[in-house]
Amino acid sequence: MPALLPALAWLVAAPAHAQGSAPADTAWAALRAGGAVVVLRHAQTVPGIGDPPGFQLQDCATQRNLSDDGRRQARRLGEAFRAADVAIGDVLSSRWCRCLDTATEAFGRVTPWPAADSFFDRRGTDGQEDPSARQTADLRRRIAAHRGPDTLVIVTHQVNITALTGLVPAMGELVVLKPAGGRTATGFTIAGRLTVP
Repeated sequence: MPALLPALAWLVAAPAHAQGSAPADTAWAALRAGGAVVVLRHAQTVPGIGDPPGFQLQDCATQRNLSDDGRRQARRLGEAFRAADVAIGDVLSSRWCRCLDTATEAFGRVTPWPAADSFFDRRGTDGQEDPSARQTADLRRRIAAHRGPDTLVIVTHQVNITALTGLVPAMGELVVLKPAGGRTATGFTIAGRLTVP
């Protein structure tokens, strides 16, 4: 670990008082051990909350997207994983452009996965079914089923991560989970949180 410290100095643990936080070395140790799951909130975006009215998933120009700082943030994340020699397996992402772009900038590849889509503004309004419980259950099943030895990465949104873990991550923050199968009610334990400045 000491040889990695200069390269990883900018990737820090969440504040010690944050729920579910653990020292950065604990999170990195879980990642290097293999079999972990990273749930990552997309990187920094242009200012705003949610997406403009009438946005289309197929048209990035209609969405709130990554800022230039966010693209750099995502690239730094990928560099840190490579410097720490963390083996990355599947990279799943919400179909929102800011998530797909975060995954591509960080890891160079991505598979869109509807279970990671945002359910912000879609919680049973206008007679629509609330997708949050179904999507959270799908996330839990996928996490519990992960057996490694590599790391599964899921790029998603704050509301999804909060529903899954109870944590409220910043943009570019990741939560490291260890699959626990049927040994816990959630199907995982939280190994730590890491923030990308």
